[in-house]
Amino acid sequence: MLQLLAMDTGTIVILIVVGVVLILAVAIVAWYISTRNKFVRLKNKVEEAWASIDVYLKKRFDLIPNLVETVKGYASHESETLEKVVAARNIAAGAKTAEEKISASANLTSSLKTFFNVVSESYPELKANTNFLDLQNQLKGLETNLENARLYYNGQVKTFNTEIELFPANIVVKGMGEDYKKRPYYEIENAEERQNVKVSF
Repeated sequence: MLQLLAMDTGTIVILIVVGVVLILAVAIVAWYISTRNKFVRLKNKVEEAWASIDVYLKKRFDLIPNLVETVKGYASHESETLEKVVAARNIAAGAKTAEEKISASANLTSSLKTFFNVVSESYPELKANTNFLDLQNQLKGLETNLENARLYYNGQVKTFNTEIELFPANIVVKGMGEDYKKRPYYEIENAEERQNVKVSF
């Protein structure tokens, strides 16, 4: 009978150990799935924020040819300035990666600043052109929306980049592919570009 009790105690210990191991295994699997799903949600938020920026950049790209055409009638001999804006716009519109788009957008912003400085100083008669004023107001609104979209994007990137570097979650992210690498912030490269394009006269 003592042997039977000893076997029962041994069996109970084994069952407890097996139970603990199973609970730990289930907990680890649940944590892994939860962590992986969290990264998927964070990635999707970053991509959604970038999509908003893309929408505003596209609207700005679409507005520029109309703006240039309107100014051409008044400032035909400013062809070099106009060509720089168009070239910067075309490069920005053709950029593929986030890094390329951020850099090209900064160059476009710089070209637009030069464009508006030249136009405002040399062609005061444009102030009376209703088409130009409408385009100017649209661009001003787009710049405000773009700035807000940049702030939202950078907030999502900060959260994403922080979470993928924290231990032990960074173990999970290592096997999730290229989509789960650090994302670039939408940063302005120099102090001059930190200001919105001045579109008022």
